[in-house]
Amino acid sequence: MADQDEKRTDDGSTVTASSPDKVAKNRIQGDTGSHLSNAVDPLEYDYTNFYFGSGDDAFALLDPFKEWWDQVQPVGYYQYELPLHTAPGTRVDVRDTKTGEVRKNLINFASYNYLGLSYRDEVKAAIKETVDVYGGGSSGSPILSGTTRLHEELEEEIAAFKGKEACLVFPTGYSANVGVIAGLMRSGDLIVADQYAHASIVDGMILSKAKSKFFRHNRIDDLDRKLAGFEGKKLVIVEGVYSMDGDFADLPPILEVAKKHGARTLIDEAHSTFLFGENGRGVAEHFGLDEQVDIHIGTFSKSLGGQGGFVAGSQKLIDYLRGFSRSRFFSCALAPPVVSGVLAALRLAKKEPELRTKLMDNVEFMQARLRAAGVDVADSESQVIPIMIRRDGLMFQIGEDLFREGIFINPVKYPAVGKHKSRFRMSISASHTREDLEEGAVIIERVLRRHGIIA
Repeated sequence: MADQDEKRTDDGSTVTASSPDKVAKNRIQGDTGSHLSNAVDPLEYDYTNFYFGSGDDAFALLDPFKEWWDQVQPVGYYQYELPLHTAPGTRVDVRDTKTGEVRKNLINFASYNYLGLSYRDEVKAAIKETVDVYGGGSSGSPILSGTTRLHEELEEEIAAFKGKEACLVFPTGYSANVGVIAGLMRSGDLIVADQYAHASIVDGMILSKAKSKFFRHNRIDDLDRKLAGFEGKKLVIVEGVYSMDGDFADLPPILEVAKKHGARTLIDEAHSTFLFGENGRGVAEHFGLDEQVDIHIGTFSKSLGGQGGFVAGSQKLIDYLRGFSRSRFFSCALAPPVVSGVLAALRLAKKEPELRTKLMDNVEFMQARLRAAGVDVADSESQVIPIMIRRDGLMFQIGEDLFREGIFINPVKYPAVGKHKSRFRMSISASHTREDLEEGAVIIERVLRRHGIIA
C-alpha cells in the first residue's frame, strides 16, 4: 500500500504531506488557529501546507485555510473554476470572477472535446429525444434499476469498437480506474504504475491495499527492477497519452518487461481512445499491440465530449468486475440523456475519421508554430500540449494576461505537477480553425515574451 503520508500528483511527483514546504509548514498550527506568518508571501503556500495540522479537532485547519484562501483567491486562484456561459466550443464566453465581467469570444484551449462533438446538432438532438422518453436521470445503480437499453447499446458498441468481448460503463473516468484497480487487486499483490499516473490510478492503487510502486516515466529498466523478485499477482499500469505532458507510453518494451515477469497490464487511454491507431482505438492500436494489453480503460469526456468511463476486455474479466467494482456497483448509473449523447458522438467519430485527420493537422501546426517562437512544449506528441513556464511564481500573472488578452487556458502548478514544472495545458480540437490557432499563438508568444519566458 502507498505510504499514507504521501500523495502522488497528476504528473507522478510525490507530495510528502508530513514535510510539504519546510518554510511554511511550521507556521500553520491548526489547533490554535494562529495566523499565517506575515514574513511569507501567501502565494508561497499551497494546498499541501494545509494537508496536516496538529490538534484533535477535524475542523482545526479550516480557519487558517480560509485566511490563506481569502488572500490568494483574488490574486491568482480565481483562475480556477471560471464559469463558462457557452458550450465548450473553440470560442467561449467566460465569467471573470475577479471583476464580475463576462469575457466574450475567448479562444478555448482549456476544454477537452478533442473532436468537437459535444455540441454537434446530432448529439444535441439525441439528448433531447432521450429526455422525452427516459427523463433526466437513471434513478438507480446499474445492478438494480439504473440500467436501460441505452446503457446496453453503449457497452455493446464500445466493446465492438475496441475489438473486445465485453465492456462495462462507469459514471466517470475516475470511477472506472478506481473501480477496476481496487476491484481486481488485493492486499499482498503488487501494482507498478508509471510515475506520471493520473490521480484516479493512484487512488485505485491505495484502495486496493496492494503493494504499490512507481517506475520512472517510460524508464523500462526501472520497471524491470520494480517487478523483479516479487512472487504473486502483478499489474503494470500506464497511460496511452499522459494527461499533463502529452507524450505516449513507450508501450512495446513495457509489455515485454511485464510479460517477462508474468504481470498483467492495464492501459488508461483517456486522452487517446477514439484518436490514435488505424481505427482510432488508441495508442495500443497505434503500436499494433492492442491484443497484448489485458485491460483497456477509456473515457467519454475527452474525445467524445460527454461524460463517463469504461473498461473493455475479456468477458470473464468484465463479469468479475461487474461484481467487484464498487465505484460502479454503488453509484447511480449514467443519466440516459448522457448515454444517448455519447452514443451519437461515438457513431459520428466512427463515421467521420476525417475528424482525427483534422485534429492531427491542427496539432502539427500548433506545435510547429509554438516551437518556432521558442515556446517549450516538452515532448508532446499529441493534442495535449504543455506550455512549459517552470517559474511557479509567475504562473498566475501570466495566466491573467492570457485570459485578459483573449485566451481561455488553465495554469497548472504544484502540487498538480512537480515544483518548477509549472505549465499551461493546451487542448487542441479538430474544430479549431487555422485562424483560431494563429491568433492564439500570437497572444501566447506576446505574453510569454513580456514575462521573459521566451526571448
